[in-house]
Amino acid sequence: MLSKIIYPFKRVLYLIYRFFLYRIIFPHVYTKHARKPVNKNKIIFIEMHQGALSDNFKLLFKRLSSDEKLTLGCHFIDNKNCGRLEQLKRSIRCLKDMADAGYIFINTACDVVDNVPMRSETVVTQLWHACGAFKRFGFSTADSIFGESAAQLKKYPLHRHYSHVTVSSPSIVWAYEEAMNISHESGVVKPVGVSRTDVFFDEAFINSAREKLIQLVPDLNGRKIILYAPTFRGHINSAYAPDKLDIADMCDKLGDKYILLIKNHPFIKEQTFIPPQCKGFCHDISKLMKIDELLCVADICISDYSSLVFEYSLFERPMLFFAYDIDEYNDWRGFYYDYDELTPGEVFYDTHSMIEYILDIENRFNKQTVRDFREKFMLNCDGHSTDRIIDLVFGKQ
Repeated sequence: MLSKIIYPFKRVLYLIYRFFLYRIIFPHVYTKHARKPVNKNKIIFIEMHQGALSDNFKLLFKRLSSDEKLTLGCHFIDNKNCGRLEQLKRSIRCLKDMADAGYIFINTACDVVDNVPMRSETVVTQLWHACGAFKRFGFSTADSIFGESAAQLKKYPLHRHYSHVTVSSPSIVWAYEEAMNISHESGVVKPVGVSRTDVFFDEAFINSAREKLIQLVPDLNGRKIILYAPTFRGHINSAYAPDKLDIADMCDKLGDKYILLIKNHPFIKEQTFIPPQCKGFCHDISKLMKIDELLCVADICISDYSSLVFEYSLFERPMLFFAYDIDEYNDWRGFYYDYDELTPGEVFYDTHSMIEYILDIENRFNKQTVRDFREKFMLNCDGHSTDRIIDLVFGKQ
């Protein structure tokens, strides 16, 4: 009974806070500091969810840092780990700094950009943090269980002010236009590739990832690697990991030829429980290796609804889809394509079936299916995406 009273009260307080933040505080701070001329050599990178520069930015940041004429700055709002007061302080610092910036780069929905009267001289580029088009987001989730109400999205619209949105392939432009409420005629969404995928064509990076894994998992002993990398469940701020994988059964049936690495979504804080008898077979490596490193070394990838399968398709290796809660997840958030038609590998609903597939993987894996998937969704990820993004944004084409 008490919760029925408290929740609406907290909701009202949040809506009031949001109104003052987005309609008064953010626009006022930005406008006050936007009186200075725009500095065309000033570039700002904004991380909303992390406290350090993410892989979405690293290659581009490194390339631009080599130009001595440019001044680069980073702001880490880190809204997954900071309280509201600290977020507000960081957001205000960011607003002051970006008010005279010539270029702004973001990689997800960014309220400090969306809720200010952005100067027309500033070039805002959305690099987005995922390849392909899998789970619905933004305006595509309006009035769904996962998303906000259509009324709130119209009142505080996301994905405003973009000069460019860079995506992995021409075939998915429509999905980003829908999610970001961008007209096709504007030409804002551009399939020039995804910068961070360039590392998958770098032999030095791939070899470094292999060496790192050997150091972290010395009991590899020549066994092949199964990577289990599911997406999170629930809302972003209360995310939890799926727990239906039968690790003990996999250890018993596959432990002599394979090793299992678990990589949970960054929003997940808890470590996966691994049965004591499986310690030599299974390792939760979520905090020890990055997903791009793990994709390089994995012989088989098991996922569910994560967009990482688009990147993994670049290696043309087997993918399995553990979708035991597909109906619930579809109701919760939804997909841009029919799930069974989209997935470039077999879909499973229990661990036993996956084990049987892996035991006969040489006969059951169809590489052409993955190649077709790669051609459709990752066409412009070829090791030169960062080059094209620089040409696009800085007018060097």
